[in-house]
Amino acid sequence: MAAKLKTGDKVVVLAGKDKGKEGTITSVDPKAGKAVVEGINMAVRHTRQSQTSQGGRIPKALPIDLSNLALIDANGKPTRVGFRMEGDKKVRFAKTTGDVIDA
Repeated sequence: MAAKLKTGDKVVVLAGKDKGKEGTITSVDPKAGKAVVEGINMAVRHTRQSQTSQGGRIPKALPIDLSNLALIDANGKPTRVGFRMEGDKKVRFAKTTGDVIDA
């Protein structure tokens, strides 16, 4: 299946403990159907100190399911993503406004 959400997209969380929060996708795992969003689904990881890094309680963003994320359109509202052909190129577009997402 084609990637409806990509790295760098601004998204809003639709379900879960962080519902309503917005953030930017930092990485996507299409095989697992999950994405890591900056500042969303945070957990504290305890790490031991080493010669290269400081130890302690380090907050880390965990992956969240793609079905719980929606792209934010030009109006700042959540939207679904569709695909269409423009010339010989396949582009993503916002279903609410019809605007092309990636030029």
